[in-house]
Amino acid sequence: MATQSSIEWTEQTWNPTTGCTKVSPGCKNCYAETMAQRLQAMGAPGYQDGFELALHPARVDQPLRPTKPTVYFVNSMSDLFHDDIPDAFLDQVFDVIERAPQHTFQILTKRAERLPAYFSTRRCPGNVWLGVSVEDRRYGLPRIDHLRKVDAAVRFLSVEPLLEDLGPVNLQDIQWVIVGGESGPKARPMKTEWVSRLKAQADEANVAFFFKQWAHGVLTASVDRKKPMGAN
Repeated sequence: MATQSSIEWTEQTWNPTTGCTKVSPGCKNCYAETMAQRLQAMGAPGYQDGFELALHPARVDQPLRPTKPTVYFVNSMSDLFHDDIPDAFLDQVFDVIERAPQHTFQILTKRAERLPAYFSTRRCPGNVWLGVSVEDRRYGLPRIDHLRKVDAAVRFLSVEPLLEDLGPVNLQDIQWVIVGGESGPKARPMKTEWVSRLKAQADEANVAFFFKQWAHGVLTASVDRKKPMGAN
């Protein structure tokens, strides 16, 4: 079943797939990998193989059951656009999303290059917020250009963990920027000026800005935590 989320910018998580592979520096201390190992040790269904990529067809229709409008983070334990997930399975996921217009679905990926290819022959449902991870300049910034090519109702950036000063960021056609440092005992540092420069750019571009946490999970209330227009 879908589960209540502790992630501040969503309400529920829905994991039609689990497991992933590392593609960039932001993956180094993956929270989902650690959680999958714990769930495997507990004997939780769907985690028999730990963090190996797995498709769960029985979970696909879960959002069709609740009628109360809910914000779902899709695949908190995986990446929906992983190269090894077939287009046919993605089609099933997006069919359910279209059949549940009362809900909002937030989809975040590091495989941004797959987005314009997949949506070149398909419509992105209006209740989808589509986002990419941006942890640094080399790997993260190019993902924004791929995201911009998709006609999504809301395009957002998850700048977490922020690993360096991103420099100038083109926020054209981006509606929301989420920023956060890494949590856990191996958290890499995040400098205040990196956050401040990004927030200043978001303010100038009139883009909603949500600050999640400093590195090691220390939360500050001094930075705006706004959702994009149309959010619940």
